[in-house]
Amino acid sequence: PSDVPTYVARGAADIGIVGKDTLLEENADVYELLDLGFGKCKFAIAAPNGYIEDESRPLIVATKYVNVAKNYYEKKERKIDIIKLNGSVELGPLVDLSDVILDIVETGSTLKENNLSVIEDVADISARLIANTASLKLRKAEIEELQKKLEAVTK
Repeated sequence: PSDVPTYVARGAADIGIVGKDTLLEENADVYELLDLGFGKCKFAIAAPNGYIEDESRPLIVATKYVNVAKNYYEKKERKIDIIKLNGSVELGPLVDLSDVILDIVETGSTLKENNLSVIEDVADISARLIANTASLKLRKAEIEELQKKLEAVTK
């Protein structure tokens, strides 16, 4: 799935379906046409239950979504140290590798199993229809027709 924005941005595909999480992380030059309304979850910051942040030092964030974390905390003007993990991100705080995690949360059951709680919501995520910017101009009628058909069945 992480390659879809690349294929679309580079013109190998005119359109694609990809999660908003991938769009936020990859920051590809594509046009987001439609929220398809499935695959709903969210990016969230989670910490051990009872966690109190020490604002006198950089926050240590474990995540596989490095760009999302950088962008989120830049907007908050909060200094951070990112630990990139690709597997069980929720283990970061449990082994004192990080203060918090930034990860995708659907039900929150994995967080609860690891004595973590959501402390901040970052962004809503769902599947999105995307288009190549040039294709959107060159194949506008075809793409808009498909978009309307998808809108009709996703509402």
